[in-house]
Amino acid sequence: MKIRYNAPVVLTFGLLSTVILMLDLYAGTNLTLRLFSVPGRSAFEPSSLVHWLRLFTHVLGHASWAHLLGNVALILLLGPMLEEKYGSGRLLGMILVTALATGIANILLFPTGLLGASSVVFMMIILSSFANRRGNEIPLTFILVVIIYLGREISAAFQQNNVSEFAHLIGGLCGSVFGFLRTKGRS
Repeated sequence: MKIRYNAPVVLTFGLLSTVILMLDLYAGTNLTLRLFSVPGRSAFEPSSLVHWLRLFTHVLGHASWAHLLGNVALILLLGPMLEEKYGSGRLLGMILVTALATGIANILLFPTGLLGASSVVFMMIILSSFANRRGNEIPLTFILVVIIYLGREISAAFQQNNVSEFAHLIGGLCGSVFGFLRTKGRS
């Protein structure tokens, strides 16, 4: 038996996120704040190419090992199934759209910065509930996942913490849209 790089988008995402955190923590590069986080509303500079790039790259930056492991564990669990179902290119496109939507929402609505892959995790959680959707059905798993995961995020949004529940909700919304669009017309 041999080891196969079976989900290139998912595995590369996890590897890049890990390397970035390691460089920050052990080499003192400060990469996360410079390249892998979205600045808040008042700090975003529209004339800066790096700031536009960070609208996509913020999903690779993490604040700690616990933050990284929480996100990457779920991405490694859900991602390979989604990458097999939708293909590497489409899954990468979904990740990029989710990152962009979350980044734009953050600079428009919030004064604080944003980093981490939790929007991608929530996109994958919701999208995975569409894995066996047929025709015009709405999977009961989708309804239950929305109630459980997104309901929890809505209630948590009113608590004081360092978590961007709004990013989770945007990720869930993206997963819902992708699930309905990508499975439309399939039987």
